Amino acid sequence: MTGLRTASLIAALITTGISAGLFFIFTNTIMPSLKKSSDRSFVEVMWHINRVILNGWFMLAFMGALLFIALAGGLLLGAESELRSAVLPWVVAALVLYLGTVGITFAMNMPLNNDLDAAGPVEKVKDLAALREHFEAKWVRWNAIRTYTNVAAFGALSAALLQYGRHTGS
Repeated sequence: MTGLRTASLIAALITTGISAGLFFIFTNTIMPSLKKSSDRSFVEVMWHINRVILNGWFMLAFMGALLFIALAGGLLLGAESELRSAVLPWVVAALVLYLGTVGITFAMNMPLNNDLDAAGPVEKVKDLAALREHFEAKWVRWNAIRTYTNVAAFGALSAALLQYGRHTGS
């Protein structure tokens, strides 16, 4: 069981870190760069990103993180008391924070992505400025918030893994 607990915590940390890095690069680099671009370029790039990003690797990291965090928490329920009390609170915190990340994605960012997708390729959009205005500020704000919750979940998992190592000698 120790090996499975260790593996689930490491997998949770890695996948959560990948997701945090993805959202961070949007917050820190991609969206500030696109802010300086024309309406046409902004809509075209985001339209293509929304199509390319939905792939198996993204889903493994994004949804895998949720599954691995939950698995780690479930496996810790059966751990001896001292280990459970040292590690489980961090895993629960990570789960709550990551659920926030997923919730923001599904409730806020994905509907905006769907609106952009429904408008069609840039050649078919009649009012690029209006579409961008509808999308950009809200998407950027909610992406920043999910970046913070995702990074905080990564931090909580880091603390969980440190505590786990201290208590198991791993």
